[in-house]
Amino acid sequence: MFREMRRKKQLLSQEESAGILSMGTSGVLALAGDDGYPYAVPISYVYDGEKLYFHSAKSGHKLDAIERNPKASFCVIKKDQIVPEEYTTYFKSVIVFGMIRVLEDEKEKRDAIEKLALKYAPYDSEENRKKAIDNEWDRFCILEMRPEHICGKEAIELTRQRNKTKI
Repeated sequence: MFREMRRKKQLLSQEESAGILSMGTSGVLALAGDDGYPYAVPISYVYDGEKLYFHSAKSGHKLDAIERNPKASFCVIKKDQIVPEEYTTYFKSVIVFGMIRVLEDEKEKRDAIEKLALKYAPYDSEENRKKAIDNEWDRFCILEMRPEHICGKEAIELTRQRNKTKI
């Protein structure tokens, strides 16, 4: 169903891809937008090892696109080192393909927003996080993406460096 990576040597392991998703702070969510145009939007997220969660306003282009077609992709870039003398970049990135939905269940929504709050305000007190969530509760919705395919890739130069250290 999903294409195999053409440059298999550059494929990251599932563990490394999951690590990039866990550590990343933002990515680009791509959806089928208006009039057949792709709609890609930078967004913060949290990955719990199984699903991705995003917060959103209760209306707008993103939700309209999801209502029409729940298929989505999400890309996170961990490394993007420009190497001008080689006319290239040393990169590591992950793309996730899956289905996305708006969480309607109050408990699911609360669990997801708490994961987001803990990721982005890890040193805040539980009391302050709860207060912040409660203050905004009626203004946002939570999106859940269930990955069907996760694929990480790195620059060939990084693959070669990794292989040299194994020798």
